[in-house]
Amino acid sequence: MLFEVWAPNADRTALLLEGATHPMTRHPVRAGWWLAEAEGHPGDRYGFVLDDGPVRPDPRSRRQPDGPDGLSAVVVHDTFTWQHPWAGRPLQRAVLYELHVGTFTPEGTLDAAVQRLPHLAELGITHIELMPVCPFPGRHGWGYEGVSLWAVHEPYGGPDALKRFVDAAHAQGLGVVLDVVHNHLGPSGNHLPAFGPYFTDTHHTPWGSAVNLDAAGSDEVRAYLLESALAWLRDYRLDGLRLDAVHALADTRAFTFLEELSTAVDVLAAELGRPLFLVAESDTCDPRTTTPRGEGGLGLHAQWNDDFHHALHTALTGESQGYYADFARAPLSALAKTLTRVFFHDGTYSSFRGRLHGRPVDRARTPAHRFLGYAQTHDQIGNRAQGDRLSASLSPGLLACAATLTLTSPFPPMLFMGEEWGARTPWQFFTDHTDPDLARAVREGRRREFTSHGWAAEDIPDPQDPATRQRSCLDWTEPTGEPHARLLAWYRELIALRHARADLTDPDLAAVKVAYDEEARWLTYRRGDLRIVVNLSKEAVRIRLGGGGRVLAAWEPVGTPGADGVLLMPPESCAVLDR
Repeated sequence: MLFEVWAPNADRTALLLEGATHPMTRHPVRAGWWLAEAEGHPGDRYGFVLDDGPVRPDPRSRRQPDGPDGLSAVVVHDTFTWQHPWAGRPLQRAVLYELHVGTFTPEGTLDAAVQRLPHLAELGITHIELMPVCPFPGRHGWGYEGVSLWAVHEPYGGPDALKRFVDAAHAQGLGVVLDVVHNHLGPSGNHLPAFGPYFTDTHHTPWGSAVNLDAAGSDEVRAYLLESALAWLRDYRLDGLRLDAVHALADTRAFTFLEELSTAVDVLAAELGRPLFLVAESDTCDPRTTTPRGEGGLGLHAQWNDDFHHALHTALTGESQGYYADFARAPLSALAKTLTRVFFHDGTYSSFRGRLHGRPVDRARTPAHRFLGYAQTHDQIGNRAQGDRLSASLSPGLLACAATLTLTSPFPPMLFMGEEWGARTPWQFFTDHTDPDLARAVREGRRREFTSHGWAAEDIPDPQDPATRQRSCLDWTEPTGEPHARLLAWYRELIALRHARADLTDPDLAAVKVAYDEEARWLTYRRGDLRIVVNLSKEAVRIRLGGGGRVLAAWEPVGTPGADGVLLMPPESCAVLDR
């Protein structure tokens, strides 16, 4: 078996395999690479020794059975037997479901999550979006401080458990997307700086020195990230990747890393004969992120659209703090703009940023399926002081309105786990740092962040307290009781409608026509022959639709529009009509 490692600054390198030391030799062609041939078997522990330093895990480790600081373990992917052939599912007609393995079930494992896959298939989900699964210190955490970008967190079950999960999902007709983090690693358990220039002080990010995408040595760093991404898609048969905070990737090279990655993914999709896609998280409101490379864009296949979320959130809750301020001035107007033009900030002034922000989307050339729409995400819930969901403050009727606006919008919808039944469990920020100094810094930083906004320190959950994670686990007894069962039935009805009616997946943004009344708090829009009507007011409203129609679905009973085309909508209710 060939063992390789990139360590350009080392004078000597050795492989430690099952207690035996094997000197490594320089690669004859690839500068900075070291080689050693040794007999290795699945599960064998190994690491590398650089000069006179300690033994360290493999930067490209496929398994870290003892955590980020332990030895690596040999993994041979070909030994896994896949049971279910998979042709893939494209993103264009997707309904996604964001899932955190550690809180989706009380057990917090991939194998336990498999038992709940029939629920997602019955709901009508097409793709599960797993939050990061790379190894991180401790047992429980969000996963955004992973350090081994080729491995699976051992408490989740390790590499074979992820394969079992993906195989079982495919058996249910569900694709799987993985959230990956390229903009920072660690800090705890991060051994990469000992091996080479994986980070650079040329740029700085909120996490410190930037990942080295454009300074000396960056060719190998980019290859490290790119090959890791391809390995997830190839070795684990994933359908796509969600790229965390691509706006934080500092990259001044003419051919950017994101273009290089999207090119490589398209090539791999052609080789495998199934659709693969990349979904970016970006706060730049720049349509060039998803514009095809041939048209001067980065070529990513889709991106999260936070502007749609912010407009919807302010319309539902009336909140106006922080980045919600601009949306809250006229929330239905903001929502109408995002439904038809994608970005609210498309060159407009952002008071949160203190400057102009964004760029317009060319609706004539840009399909709606390049932007995901959602009412809740892990970020938008977990980054609140108490991790409260919309269900903590909204009536069942308004939750139904949120579902309707999300699932009938022009954008591929994404739900956050438990949203479909209005889960009352919070989703809070939790960690399990093994470094006491880091644990203390995170705890104090979290409290300092929110006490500066008027919260009492004792009201901020301690991220290190195991109870914080336990509170965040879904309660699977909820869906059978009210009002949860009724809301779950509504989600199922809307998703089935989205799958059945092509109008709801029409990619033509220019075809979406919206009318609203800011003061009366109602909004209606057309999707082909369908008319979606939402009343966010606590009062019944009369809405002139300009024509008749048959009610296909309604949260509260509504009659058909009268001869004058006027529909009487009950308070906090929603309906879908067929023209």
